[in-house]
Amino acid sequence: MLSVTIYKDDYICFMSRKYKATIPDKAYFITITCVNWIDIFTRLNHRYTIINSLKYCQENKGLEVFAYCIMSSHIHLICSADNGKQLSDTIRDFKTFTSKQIVNNVVNESESRREWLIELFEKACDHLKRKQEFKVWQDGYHAEIIETPQFMYQKLNYIHNNPVVDKIVEKPEDYLFSSARNYADLDYELEIFVLPKQLITFN
Repeated sequence: MLSVTIYKDDYICFMSRKYKATIPDKAYFITITCVNWIDIFTRLNHRYTIINSLKYCQENKGLEVFAYCIMSSHIHLICSADNGKQLSDTIRDFKTFTSKQIVNNVVNESESRREWLIELFEKACDHLKRKQEFKVWQDGYHAEIIETPQFMYQKLNYIHNNPVVDKIVEKPEDYLFSSARNYADLDYELEIFVLPKQLITFN
């Protein structure tokens, strides 16, 4: 099995590939997507719901973020859970809270798409066996363990270039809701652990 060592103080990640974030102390590339790929994050209040929730998870649930980008319908993260905590539990709680908060935003704050969004969130529950009123996120999330430095760097660049590919900005660091700004030493919305290039060695 391939492995890579990335140092963060005494933090060491030995990485392999899976699709669920169930192994403690491992870094994952994660994508969380809205039901029907709804462009919910075109609104500033919903973006800050994500930012504030990530901050809470960093402070209270051991979430360590290495990269992120909030696109209109989905979120990309490179992250891990420290202190032996389970990243899958943190992501589950993050999705549960943000789902409720986004619905609350839609219902109680200015939102021209309110009726349309609520109808979509309700219809997304039709196939569920459990009783649920609204569904904001698609089931699960696509989690891949970072197993090589090349894969880490590839996903880092992929995340940061998302807004460029979608013609939202010309340069990655121009997009406010992305860790590209952290890596470019600019003002940022979310504090992350910036991976020093010299610590990512291609062996």
